Amino acid sequence: MSQPTSDIQMDKVSARSDIGARRTRLREFQTQLVERMQTARSGADTRINQLGVLIGGGRWLLNLQTAGEIVSVGAITAVPLTQPWFLGLTNIRGNLISVIDFACFEGMAPTPIDKDSRIVAFAPALAFNSGLLVSRVLGLHNVAEMEQQDYVQDESAPWSGKRYTDRDSQVWTELDLSLVIQNPQFLHVGL
Repeated sequence: MSQPTSDIQMDKVSARSDIGARRTRLREFQTQLVERMQTARSGADTRINQLGVLIGGGRWLLNLQTAGEIVSVGAITAVPLTQPWFLGLTNIRGNLISVIDFACFEGMAPTPIDKDSRIVAFAPALAFNSGLLVSRVLGLHNVAEMEQQDYVQDESAPWSGKRYTDRDSQVWTELDLSLVIQNPQFLHVGL
């Protein structure tokens, strides 16, 4: 027996409203995140906020002075004869930026691209048109509320900074993007 036409129309309306509600919540979250990032950058916030992201299963903290815009993953145009971690180029608001799979750069498995994946562009202050593919953006985190771990600098990864443990016993590592862009291996994308 077929479903009455009015029921089918109601199902379509309900599905559209669910999609609209999700988009509205996502826009509100992004707006709040941008406002908090701007407040933290201006120094009006006395907390030491950093942007938390998930890369290759690890939790990383990005300084708000070096992390720029956060966008959903759109079309990425592959560039031939480049390293596997160099995913290609994408257009963010009229600017071409290179997209780096940082997990792959560090020798881990490639990052799968799904609905939670984002590209975190480098801030204009770095003058480097690039962005990192991250599995998820985990919001702003106040490192003043975390416990700093004993730390020994890893010479093979100078961009890997201090480590912290949060209230949930999760380990976070600072990622210094200014040191990433100075690394000769990172700068050599060609095969």
